[in-house]
Amino acid sequence: MPARPPSLLHPVTLLIHGLFRVLSWMPLSVLHAMGWLLGWVSFALSGRYRRRLFAHAALAGYPRQVALATVGESGKLVAELPRLWLGRPVPVAWAGAEHIESTHQQGTGVLFLTPHLGCFEITAQAYAQRFGAVHPMTVLFRPARQPWLRDLVAGARQRPGLFAAPTTLAGVKQLIKALKAGQAVGLLPDQVPPEGQGVWAPFFGRDAYTMTLSGRLAQAGRVQILLSWGERLSWGRGYRVHVRPFEPLNGGPLSDDPLEAAAQINRAMEALVRECPAQYLWSYNRYKSPTR
Repeated sequence: MPARPPSLLHPVTLLIHGLFRVLSWMPLSVLHAMGWLLGWVSFALSGRYRRRLFAHAALAGYPRQVALATVGESGKLVAELPRLWLGRPVPVAWAGAEHIESTHQQGTGVLFLTPHLGCFEITAQAYAQRFGAVHPMTVLFRPARQPWLRDLVAGARQRPGLFAAPTTLAGVKQLIKALKAGQAVGLLPDQVPPEGQGVWAPFFGRDAYTMTLSGRLAQAGRVQILLSWGERLSWGRGYRVHVRPFEPLNGGPLSDDPLEAAAQINRAMEALVRECPAQYLWSYNRYKSPTR
């Protein structure tokens, strides 16, 4: 959905869009410094945020020191968005790009699974910039409830080699079509789906409502699953996109059973999180009940 012309936007929306434009010109180092401060302000003002942060990190076996390290990183996640959505390209290094090249050579569709770890926005952008001209990517996203953010995101996420599909039946059909055409699809499988679109499966030792869409897409023809996440480098130096094959612990393929497949994917997400727990979004309400 294209963004509406500025003349049709509410004055407050115009003001926020203008602020994003200004911030998009700032260096990543400045934005990350601002985000670090924003993260700690949010931590200080919200008791619910603090309790959830500590509880989720402890559930995974991490002490408070690790949970506290994520406070500044969570703020950076917000502050870097203007630059990523509207600004100049940021420096990106790769670790595992050969796995993407291998799947392209085989002519299969590619399903990327990325947790709420590091900068998950950069993974799709970096893929589109490097591979999207020949093998475009479609990402699933939930439209923002706030009109000003919905308009901004809709325009920012549509770029050469990168398409967005809403969390609707039409969006799912768009993802399946892309995979059958040998293209790439990106999902955040640790995002809580609406009621009726998931199963309860273990995530760091506690049942979490987990989407079944990942498993359904994996069965949509010839599809290979790759795991990816975007590491945020220190001092605004950019990002490193990590890519690796999906390898269930039992050594076999993804299960046809929705519950077992969800458990397999959750274990894969746990393994990625343990690579850099200080950049995982522990404050995300992962264990909430689904909504209709």
